[in-house]
Amino acid sequence: MRVLLITGKGGVGKTTVSAATAVHAADRGYRTLVMSTDPAHSLGDAFQLDFGDHPTAIQDRLAAQQINSQQRIEESWGEVRDALTEFFDWSGLKGIEAEELTVFPGMDEIFSLVTVRDHVRSGEYDLIVVDCAPTAETLRLLSLPDVLAWYMEKMFPIGRRVAKVVRPVITKVTSMPVADDKVFEAVSRFYDRLDGIREILSDPDITSARLVMNPEKMVIAEARRTYTYLGLFGYMVDAAIVNRVLPAAVDDSYFARWREIQKGHLAAVEEGFADVAIQHLRLFDEEMVGIERLRQVGLELFGDSDPTDRFSDGRPFRVEDVGDDVVMIVAVPLAERGDVDLMRHGNELVITVGPYRRSIILPDSLSRRHVRRAQLVEGELRITFGLEP
Repeated sequence: MRVLLITGKGGVGKTTVSAATAVHAADRGYRTLVMSTDPAHSLGDAFQLDFGDHPTAIQDRLAAQQINSQQRIEESWGEVRDALTEFFDWSGLKGIEAEELTVFPGMDEIFSLVTVRDHVRSGEYDLIVVDCAPTAETLRLLSLPDVLAWYMEKMFPIGRRVAKVVRPVITKVTSMPVADDKVFEAVSRFYDRLDGIREILSDPDITSARLVMNPEKMVIAEARRTYTYLGLFGYMVDAAIVNRVLPAAVDDSYFARWREIQKGHLAAVEEGFADVAIQHLRLFDEEMVGIERLRQVGLELFGDSDPTDRFSDGRPFRVEDVGDDVVMIVAVPLAERGDVDLMRHGNELVITVGPYRRSIILPDSLSRRHVRRAQLVEGELRITFGLEP
């Protein structure tokens, strides 16, 4: 069983890559589902077909699904939302503003990923390709079950008992609404529904993330940040796909400058994604929609290789807490002490090992700290970050 998370900045072609990957896998005999968790669905446009909230067969061994995130939120969060809306109404914030505040950013993506978990557990498919929202920031919310675990185990039972005690008192002295048992049950169901998502999506034997980008400076920078955060939260990236690369056949003088610019950007991709497989997709001379054109994209992207393979380990680093310090551990196998150099520029960490250079965008939690020391220990560079005195 494999799950591929296809993500990238909006407009880079991630939906096309998702659809093409699914078609190629189905052609190789895998029972494949391609699903969109992006609230602004375009998967149906890629296939030029209409899809609903349930898997729809496209051809033998291939189905597609566009998640109705609003329906998922209603099922899992409706009662909690109504209670929060009632409280906001009481406090003076009414109407659409109150309703918007009851649904937190990224929640629709989280509930959509519950469906991914359900499909994995069903065993109906060999491969699930997920066309994610136009950023991987929402994947950071997959740590939510871990964060909520302490609250649900320690504070939730206490809060529930306190609410039962104070509700009769409060209702006598004020009109402020107090959550009843139905709301607490809804919160408990919400927590239970998240169970197992992180375990599936952070298991490298099951799930890989693939980053899609164009050879453009801002797009590459966004992809590098995404790569860093995926690594920070334990998700494996096994490929970086550079889409819309000018093909060698384009020799018009008009594109000469663009080719030179792309050459520099492709070098930046090689440097920033040195740990993962890098694949190129040319800029096609027509819109690649419909199953036959998607099949062509899949063939150019994968050739004879199996799209379900793990193309690399794709773990840029790991992080450990050591007292008040944070240690970033980067694998540099076979490196000697004199071969390694470290330089920090703003939120970018540049590691040079002999003739090779590697650049890592620091996550916010580390960019606020300073580098205390760096040590080479048994093929690992251990970089210690501490708070300013």
